[in-house]
Formats: sequence, C-alpha cells, structure tokens
Amino acid sequence: MSEAMTTDLYEATMALSYLREGMTGPATFDLYARGLPPERGFLVAAGLEPALDFLSGFRVEPEDVAAFAAAMHRPSEDLEPLLGLGFDGEVRAVPEGRIVLAGEPLLELTAPLPQAQLVETYLMGQLSHQTTIASKAARCVLAAEGRPVVDFSLRRTHGPWAGMQSARLSAMTGFTATSNVAAAAAYGIEASGTMAHAYIEAFPDEETAFRAFARTHPGPVTFLVDTYDTATGVATAARVLRELESGPSGAIRLDSGDLGEQAVRARKILDAAGLPEVRIVASGGLDEYALEALVHAGAPIDVFAVGTRMGVSADAAALDTAYKLVDYDGTPVMKLSSAKATAPGTKQVWRRPGYADVIGERGELPPNGGTPLLETVMREGRRTGAPDTLDRARRRFATDLAGLPPHARRIRHPVPPRPATSAGLAGLAGRVRHRIEHRLAADGEAAARQAA
Repeated sequence: MSEAMTTDLYEATMALSYLREGMTGPATFDLYARGLPPERGFLVAAGLEPALDFLSGFRVEPEDVAAFAAAMHRPSEDLEPLLGLGFDGEVRAVPEGRIVLAGEPLLELTAPLPQAQLVETYLMGQLSHQTTIASKAARCVLAAEGRPVVDFSLRRTHGPWAGMQSARLSAMTGFTATSNVAAAAAYGIEASGTMAHAYIEAFPDEETAFRAFARTHPGPVTFLVDTYDTATGVATAARVLRELESGPSGAIRLDSGDLGEQAVRARKILDAAGLPEVRIVASGGLDEYALEALVHAGAPIDVFAVGTRMGVSADAAALDTAYKLVDYDGTPVMKLSSAKATAPGTKQVWRRPGYADVIGERGELPPNGGTPLLETVMREGRRTGAPDTLDRARRRFATDLAGLPPHARRIRHPVPPRPATSAGLAGLAGRVRHRIEHRLAADGEAAARQAA
C-alpha cells in the first residue's frame, strides 16, 4: 500500500466525485494556522521537506484503489477513475526555519482539484505536527538565554518517527545535541547522553557504577548523581572524576527534586573538590517555563536536557491548522462560516521590519520594505531545486530570531487553573453518589418487576 492511502475517506470520496463530474480544473488551497496556541508569540515553519518528498512520489496504485473500495464498501471498478492519479501541481511555501504568524499561509498548493484534495491529510499532518514541535523547541532555546539545550525526548514522543522529527526540529531551532542515536547519524547532529538510574541500581554502589561507566565511555563522562542521595552522589562523582586518567572533565546530571537548589549545593561540592570545570546538567520535566525560572533565579546549571514537554509540546500539543480552497479554475472562492471565514485568491506574505507582516494578492506590488515569505518550491510535480538542508534551515531561524520583537520573545506564563476546594470536591462526591444510588435503585426496581 502506498503513501497515497494517507488520506481521510471523505477526501477519496470527494476526489472521485470531482473526477466523475469532470471538475479537474486547477484548484489552489492555503494551509495555515488559524491562531497561535495560548501564550505563544510566533510559530516556526517546519515539515515542508517530507511534504515535498511525499508529493514527488504521490501516485494512486491498484492496491490503493482496492483499499479505498474496501473501506467504502464498493466494487473496485467504481473507484478506477482514481487509478494512476499523481501530483503534477505547483507548491509555494515558507521555507523551514522561518518564523511565521497566525493566518499566514505556510503552504499554497495549486493542482487539478482531485489531486489537491487527496493530499490534504498528509500535508496537514506533517506541517501541523512539525511546526508545533519546532515552535516549542524555539521557546526552550529562548528561555535558556544562551545556555546549551539538549534533546532528550525520544522515549516520550508519540513513536520513533516523532522522536526523529523532534531531534531534527530541535536542532533546527538551536538545540546543541540529541540523545537520539539514529537522528544524530541521519542529520549530523551531535550525540549526547548519560546513564539511567537503572544503571546505578544494577551495581553494588554508586562509585562502582561510575568507575565502570568511565571505563566504557571514552572522553568526558556525565554521572547521574541523584539515584539515592544527591549530595552523596555529587561527592562520589567528584572523587571519581578527579581520579580519571583523562582528567577531571565531564559533568554530573541532576534529574529530580528542586533543580535550582540541588544545583547550588552541587556546585559548592564540586568547587570545594577543586572541580570548577565540571559542568552541571539538569533534566526532568523541563520546558521553557522551568528553564526561564531557573535562569532568572541564577541557578548554576550549565546544560539543560529537555525531553517530554518539548517532544510532545505538552502545553499546546495540537496546532489549529486549516487547508482551505481559495481559488478554483481561475475564480477566487471563500468561506463565510462564523469565526472561520477565509480570504479568497492566491497570496503572498510580505515580511516587513518588526514583523509588521502584510498578506496580499500573489501578483501585487510589495509594500515598502517588504520581502516575500512564500517561495515556489515545486512546479509540475517536481522540486524547483535540491532538497533543503538542516544547516540552511538553522541559518534562516537564527536570522529571523535576531529580528523578532521583544514582546514576541517573551515567555508568557499560563494562568494556573483554580484549585478545587474541599467543599467543591465534597459537592462533586455527593453528586456522583446520588447518581450511583439512583442507578442502583432503578436496577432494583427492574429486578423486582421481573421477579413478579
């Protein structure tokens, strides 16, 4: 089964209907985010490269027709008009790594209507997810204020492929390394990691574990010091690091408790042992909010390892994207639904200083000081150039970030939910108990009627 099956059933039904009705004129769709997630000031465009790979190889094969037919409970011959359908359209998009705002097309696709409809789900899935993760990672980099941030997300992402994407996207937005070995090899990212608590527990004591690890791991090592007692673990790590033949370099990692307080105590122990060069790595439930708090408190943490909350964008896991028809067969079209109206026609986004962006018609003259965001990346179903690289995307992000206004950089903290009071919980318990008792009483009456 080919990737053409990465579609919703209704898209296949609509595409088939278009073909039967002879509606194969050129259609333009805009893919954009309706709004920014809470507390966000910007998004980072991502996911374009796999989207272009998909479009380049898109073709409805016989097994796809059979699968569509089975899902629709129809004979295969009814869906034969879809057979052989490929993509031979044009794509204009914002290159990966560029900072964008809500309402601005991330991608604008023009192709015969059935083609443009069938590729909707795959494009939305790639750009929505990857833009979400890239934007979250960028906020972590901002919050760290120049301190290195490492990707530790692989074990908590929504599957291995999501872990690969998180490693690549975090590297694109300024993370310095990843614990994901496959991603490090695939994308040329520096690999970085340490040990788990299980490793420490497998040995008779921490010192034995540290020495064994140092014998196996060449170069600077990082010891996890909070398996039992953090202060004792730091002191033990300091003793082992001082005695290593490679010299007293390396780091310790804190993974639990009050990381700021633990870092202060650890720094004192390391300095007293004559190890000012040994770095402190912090991990464990970190995100941009935790990073900002630790940095502003002056915690002596040298490296942040960020995992789950970045890898799944825990506080804003979904981006409200849309893929909307804006032109069909040369006629601009629009949707007028309440709170979901769309702007008709093909477009260009003009970036002006201070991110005073302007969305205009594709062919109109640019505003003063405006540079275009949308670039033509595919014509007649083929890329207009070589595949993009991670390094180029990195440079775009760094350039855009340098010009980002202060208000968009700010890490706005979410308003905490109001805690439930004991009276409120008691009231809830009472309502639940009332429902249970009512159900039991009803069941008892039914049983009595049946017995009679």
